Amino acid sequence: MSKRIVVFGATGYTGELTARELVALGERPVLAGRRREALDELAAELGGLEVAVADVERQASIHALVEAGDVLISTVGPFNRWGGPAVRAATEAGAVYLDTNGESGFIAEVFEQHGLLARRTGAALIPSFGYDFVPGNLAGALAMEDTGHKAARIDLAYYLGKGAYLPWTMSSGTRATVAGALVENTYGYRHGRIVKERGARRVRKFDVDGRLRPGVSIGTLEQYTVPRLFPTVQEVTTYLGWFGSLSRFLQCASAVNAPLLAVPPMRRAARAAVRRWVKGSIGGPSTSTLDATESRFVAEAYDDRGRRLAQRQFRGPDGYRFTARLIARAAQVAMSSGVHDTGALGPIEAFGIDAIRTMCGESGLVPVESPVWAVS
Repeated sequence: MSKRIVVFGATGYTGELTARELVALGERPVLAGRRREALDELAAELGGLEVAVADVERQASIHALVEAGDVLISTVGPFNRWGGPAVRAATEAGAVYLDTNGESGFIAEVFEQHGLLARRTGAALIPSFGYDFVPGNLAGALAMEDTGHKAARIDLAYYLGKGAYLPWTMSSGTRATVAGALVENTYGYRHGRIVKERGARRVRKFDVDGRLRPGVSIGTLEQYTVPRLFPTVQEVTTYLGWFGSLSRFLQCASAVNAPLLAVPPMRRAARAAVRRWVKGSIGGPSTSTLDATESRFVAEAYDDRGRRLAQRQFRGPDGYRFTARLIARAAQVAMSSGVHDTGALGPIEAFGIDAIRTMCGESGLVPVESPVWAVS
């Protein structure tokens, strides 16, 4: 059987955007999901694509989606709750796996639980391939190159430029990322290793578009991937700058919540509350909201004395369409040229920095030439 690109969750908000991008690139992906009627309708609209019914509650149906050499794109979130079956299926099949998750717990699961088996089976697992968290990997790598690979610390930040998503218009995956910063243990990269750390433990400001804007620390892909590319790096912190003046409040709330969430009944209650708020297949922002929204990404490199050595900044379109464009291009490259390694991989490990820069540029990411410095 010839190799195929499979979009799992194709009738969800990000899945449909991704399927449409693939078709625009000349690909004919297999559309997979739970609802046959919705799949058939979308497949007909996109030119008579193949469909497959698959449900995360039936692992065998997910395994049936992929074989060795296929590319499986998973957009089924929240990933902490529903992401496991797809990554297991791709791992056992020896397939290429891409997903759109931004959830720290699931990122850790891919690297710490599935990566070793993926090396044995020949699978390539490339999580968080979109707004979450490819731009930070690229900007951080370029900042490191500017230092001659000598920096000891990388600080990264994700912001919205103009426009914004309201909480009730976010997709379920985005809601899960936000909620996880408050009710789930996350991690940081400190002193050369991954350590447990509460979400929003740190707050700092970056100058973005001429304004000092705060961000709260979160666990992301970069803590796993940047140090593997650059062994001199001993600390990686990623900040999410969506919350403006609420950033300090989130930091305080995180500090108060941490001891409470260490009590199992309280942790279970908090997770249950999040599940009620974070539902799958709830849609996402309207086209007009996407058109009015931009993204900003900042990376700064420091030496071991805290002196800033280099800075890179990018701007891009809204996160949803950027993600769809980027992951569709990655799937196409994986089909035509393959990936550079097996196991759990970051984007640059999988494709190389030149290919990532090209994919990001084709997806709307543009470097900001004027330097933008940070305020600690």
